[in-house]
Amino acid sequence: MTVKVKQELLVELCAKVFIALGLPKEDAWDSAEILSAADARGIQSHGTARLRRYAEGLKAGVMKGDIKARIVHETPISMLLDAQGAMGLSLCKRTMKRIIEKAKENGIAVCSIRDSNHFGIAAYYTEMAAREDMIGIAMTNTAALGVPTFAREAAFGTNPIAFAAPALDGKIFSLDMSTTTVTRGKVEVYERQGKQLPPGWAVGTDGLVTTDPVSLLDDMLHLRGGGLLPLGGEGDMAGGYKGYGLGVMVDILCAIASGGTFGRAVRDTELTSARVCHFFLAMRLDIFRPAAEFKKDLSTLLDDLNSLKPIEGVKKVYYAGQREMELMEESRINGITLEENVWNDIRALAEEYGIIVQAD
Repeated sequence: MTVKVKQELLVELCAKVFIALGLPKEDAWDSAEILSAADARGIQSHGTARLRRYAEGLKAGVMKGDIKARIVHETPISMLLDAQGAMGLSLCKRTMKRIIEKAKENGIAVCSIRDSNHFGIAAYYTEMAAREDMIGIAMTNTAALGVPTFAREAAFGTNPIAFAAPALDGKIFSLDMSTTTVTRGKVEVYERQGKQLPPGWAVGTDGLVTTDPVSLLDDMLHLRGGGLLPLGGEGDMAGGYKGYGLGVMVDILCAIASGGTFGRAVRDTELTSARVCHFFLAMRLDIFRPAAEFKKDLSTLLDDLNSLKPIEGVKKVYYAGQREMELMEESRINGITLEENVWNDIRALAEEYGIIVQAD
């Protein structure tokens, strides 16, 4: 069962919960906005369903709402930050703004961050750059959930990579992908819905494909072995080693570059997600050629992709991020679709902090 919730109400409710948990007002609203943006795009795995996990992390002190990141090193085109356990969502929004400012001045800028927390959907940050006539890249490492090719245990995270570039008329090519076949959040959605996993998503402790989300999540949490397969799936015949390699690349840019925690040392607990590391890049289009020319040619490419004849039963061929943009507009008009149990848990959490929940 699902319900429709007005985006304004969802953001307000989550922001009030974050404020009750000790976050400064601006950080609370930014965090709530980023979580709801995932739901608005239909990405339930990274949306407000995670609110209680954030609450538990803040209460346990694993996430810190009252601390600011420390600048370890800075140049005109780069920053290295020690987040010191700060909230990843609001920190990363501020950081991307700063990187965009540096890129406006110098053409390109990058930042690597250590000792942070989950930052939501990576595309949120890359699209900030795209709306400023820039190419944006964002990455984060995660708890070790991905099983390397031919291994039986996890050694790298779902380690997503996001890339965004602007075209004309507000169009954005926006790729946001994990380097594993799916994220743990997607497995959690299947668990909540009582569904079996499609074959090829994950392997059990014996290294063989599993379709049971309950045992998989428990085994990953308690480090018994098994985990999510890299992009390309099991073995090397379909290129699983490529996803494996990309996952390790993300660890290098996020954690090795920042001096943070990487590989198997990144572990979740029953209370909250692990401390993680991030990487951001913003690059002006006009360091290559005039921005208008770049956007015109990208529009031509995107229009050509949309013009391809789809297979039977499929509406059209989409480019990366296009369907999510359509869902965002639908959510703005008709409300965000949430699983009923997720909405009920958000309301219950709000009531625990004395927040009055108004009817939608």
